[in-house]
Amino acid sequence: MKVTIEFQDDDEAQVVLGIRDAHLRRIRTGFAIEAAARGRVLDLQGSELGVSAAQQVVERMLGAHRLPGSTTVEDELNDALVRFQQPEESDPVDHGNPSSQNLFEDEDRPRRRDFGKIARTEGQLRYLEAMDSHDIVMALGPAGTGKTYLAVRTALQALKTGEVRKLILSRPAVEAGEKLGFLPGDFQQKVNPYLRPLYDALHEMLDYDQVKRYSDREIIEIVPLAYMRGRTLNQAFIILDEAQNTTPAQMKMFLTRMGTGSRIVVTGDPTQLDLPRGQPSGLLHAREVLGSVKGMAWIELGSSDIVRNRLVTRIVDAYESLDRDS
Repeated sequence: MKVTIEFQDDDEAQVVLGIRDAHLRRIRTGFAIEAAARGRVLDLQGSELGVSAAQQVVERMLGAHRLPGSTTVEDELNDALVRFQQPEESDPVDHGNPSSQNLFEDEDRPRRRDFGKIARTEGQLRYLEAMDSHDIVMALGPAGTGKTYLAVRTALQALKTGEVRKLILSRPAVEAGEKLGFLPGDFQQKVNPYLRPLYDALHEMLDYDQVKRYSDREIIEIVPLAYMRGRTLNQAFIILDEAQNTTPAQMKMFLTRMGTGSRIVVTGDPTQLDLPRGQPSGLLHAREVLGSVKGMAWIELGSSDIVRNRLVTRIVDAYESLDRDS
């Protein structure tokens, strides 16, 4: 079996390979495989069991490097080597079918039996389960239901565990009843207010320096929807926020950016449309056109899923009651 891993930059390669290839030699010896590095490329070759285990630990090392937390790159390597060489008797390894193992399962990654620790409502639980099992998830619901927060949290976990190589967050730049064109500054400075809620979601989980570092290295991108046109995004977790303010053409453009190994989450609140009068929402249009497409999940959250100040729930209920009566 042979696997090739490509690093995003020289920094990643050095972190995984170690000073003077110290980590590389431990990987080669510990997993009893051939391991050779060429610049930003790492080739692993040998038994299916050894190569599979080595590939998993490299991905975990990259995760520890990209999103520093409770473990370090060295911790991940040490733990993996110990577990590979001394598997627990209660969890026997089937050498005949290595793909059935998960020796290095990420203890921090949300799994079905752990979603209850994250979700605060039944709706949020369904949302998390959908993101765990579908490549495209469309989440509709009022403000405060955790649509964006849970999507960003899931994306960061996927980035940390090596499931994806980058995180892309996007929003349509639509004015919410206010004309901002007169504001001073260049185009980027004018669209920043539209993207600020995405930065707020990231800063809930990462500090300022981490967000800046990952943005500078293009591991995390926060971009207006218009900048997505013409791109093909592989091994990326892509989030489109405020999708109720897309047009049908924009929604089609966005969904077709999806490349190999990518996942998409689309969030929106159909009750807060800022499109010109008469312009159909791309999110509502997609629900009609794509509602039965296999591989996509549609999640609808309600006022019972709001986890902000309790007054937000009352406000949403009051507006919904007015809409029903009118």
